[in-house]
Amino acid sequence: MISRLAPGVCLGFACVLLAGCGGFPTGPEEGAIAVPSPNHNARRPNFVIIHDTTNDSVEPALRTLTDPARKVSSHYLIGRDGTLYQLVDEERRAWHAGASWWGGNTDLNSASIGIELDNTGAEPYPEAQIVRLLELLKGLKERYRIPTGNFLGHGDVAPGRKVDPSRYFPWQRLASAGFGLWCDEPPLTPIPDVSDPLVALQAIGYDLTNPAAAMAAFRRHYLGIDAEGAASEAERRLLQCLVIAKRNSGTV
Repeated sequence: MISRLAPGVCLGFACVLLAGCGGFPTGPEEGAIAVPSPNHNARRPNFVIIHDTTNDSVEPALRTLTDPARKVSSHYLIGRDGTLYQLVDEERRAWHAGASWWGGNTDLNSASIGIELDNTGAEPYPEAQIVRLLELLKGLKERYRIPTGNFLGHGDVAPGRKVDPSRYFPWQRLASAGFGLWCDEPPLTPIPDVSDPLVALQAIGYDLTNPAAAMAAFRRHYLGIDAEGAASEAERRLLQCLVIAKRNSGTV
């Protein structure tokens, strides 16, 4: 179970954060430091959305995510050193995705767990942080039977508005552990019903309101690059492969 402070006991920075926040969140994540945020309401998780804090340290992120005036929160925050903070109960609706869209879902806050990573967006992700993230994802997937393809980045569900996590994020490593789609061997011949890259993007789940932004989000996630322009032949094959992977995974 998550460690909790005894009534009336505060430790340093946590004492400031907890003032006026009410009770601690509940949840089964062992080793998490409970830092309650008041910014939440009821929901049921079927997705996991990963974010960057864009901060240089964990303290300003904690202040933002627990400030009633900011009206933003996440369920978890993982520091660079692997420290896990729980801010909102998993059964409550945190306010992290904002205006978002994935596969027809227009309110990802109501159907997702939000995880913030202490990262500026311009740096590699420390090993301790990724190891802790993988442990957390394993528990979430088991508890809620979250489909493999429903582990996403903020930039995936809000293309053009958000670009996190950055191109440095190890999506392939997560996918190899069962968290997210991946494709190592794209088909050599076109698949008729998804030969158009925009059709393939939409079949994967991307919002096509801004096609260029959707393509950029796909490249950041699956190629680890920030680039613009029309899809290359190799990118078309990769898109088709991901559609197949999604169909085979049974992701809904």
